Amino acid sequence: MSTARYTVVGMTCAHCVTAVTEEVGALPGVTAVDVDLASGGLTVTSTEPVDDGAVRAAVDEAGYELAAG
Repeated sequence: MSTARYTVVGMTCAHCVTAVTEEVGALPGVTAVDVDLASGGLTVTSTEPVDDGAVRAAVDEAGYELAAG
């Protein structure tokens, strides 16, 4: 198991959380996605380490962006 943490910018409601959860959850190997609306925190649990670029692309597809850093 691998866990990675990110910060998502631009989420304002439960729909935002659902969109990010669905897009990131569809990535190969991802077993769990936890999104915290208040902090923008995104925790991705997967069978193998997830490519940061793939997570960034999934968040972009949902209509948001990852914080730099």
